[in-house]
This record gives sequence, C-alpha cells and structure tokens, in this order.
Amino acid sequence: MSPIVIIGPGKKGSEPFYYQSGLISLVQDFSPGEFKNNVLATAACGKYFGLPTILTTSFEEGPNGPLVPELIETFPDAPYIARPGNINAWDNEDFVNAVKATGKKQLIIAGVVTEVCVTFPALSAIEEGYEVFVITDASGTFNDVTRHSAWLRMQQAGVQLMNWFAMAGELHRDWRNDIEGLGALFSEHIPNYRNLMTSYATRQ
Repeated sequence: MSPIVIIGPGKKGSEPFYYQSGLISLVQDFSPGEFKNNVLATAACGKYFGLPTILTTSFEEGPNGPLVPELIETFPDAPYIARPGNINAWDNEDFVNAVKATGKKQLIIAGVVTEVCVTFPALSAIEEGYEVFVITDASGTFNDVTRHSAWLRMQQAGVQLMNWFAMAGELHRDWRNDIEGLGALFSEHIPNYRNLMTSYATRQ
C-alpha cells in the first residue's frame, strides 16, 4: 500500500512516495481533482526545497498497481523500492535503510490510505525516535470517520498534523528567501493565489 514520506521541515531531508494507481481510487474523503492537486503540490514542495526522495510501492503487481507516473516524472533519479508485499513500509529493510541513509531525523509522511499506509510507518518511525509530520490533505481514505480515527491515533503517539501549504511555509521560513519561486508554486496549486501574485507583480 501507498504513502509519501518527506524527511524534514526545518532541515532538508528525504521524501518517500507511495501513491499507487490502484490504491488511489479508494480515496473518497476528497474529490479526485482536489486530492491529485494536493499530492502533486506536496511533491512540488519536495522538489522545490530539494528534499531527498525515495519512491516505493507494495505488491505493485497486484491490485495496488504501480506508482502514479507524475511522481516518477517529478523524481526521475530517486531510489525506487518495490516492496514485495509489506503493508507497513517500515517492515521493509530496504526502505528503512534508504530513510536512514539520508541522515535526517524528521519525516513528513502522506499517502493512501491514511489509517494504514500513513499511520503504520508514522507510528513505527515515532517508536524509533523520528519526529513525524503527516500531510493531512495529501493523505486519503474511505471517509471522514476513518480519517479522523487515524488522525487521533497518530496524534496520541506524538505525530504532528499539518497541510501541504503549512509544510511549505515552515520549510521556506522567510518570504525574502524567494518570493517569485514559492509564489509560482502556490499559484500552480492554489488558483486564487494567482491573484495575489498578480497584485504583487503590478507593484514592482
């Protein structure tokens, strides 16, 4: 099954993605267009901030399906780990070794489905001393009940919940670092943000 892990707000880190084409069809707590936008926005943030990325799938020859092609296109040089069947990515030695090889201790995780593919590795990483953040609007599941149950379980273990926009702000820290670059990323994934950037451009 399938999540994203980005290692590190505040410290640039690593980003494992687990969005498989079969599993993503299970997402019902967001509209298809909204969810795809949030996933791609999270990926765009990983690329923009230079976070090391790990691509991984579980049992992709079965109904879970392969990784969605947009993520492979975004990170063509990232390590790709096809887990033979491990549901919890943390149960796969190659995956854990790839995470540890980054040298980072902060993880940002998102994926499908929230209560399994996100929650399981998040809890496992917490147990091993990682600081874990979950991107709530880039993690999908069957309905609001299962989503909130997963959120509560993770929060009780110490996982921090945030959306992709907050993740970008925390990583960026200061608008003076790059107004146009981050503004362009936001404009691509938040249509109304284009108005804000247009307003800014006319004052320059």
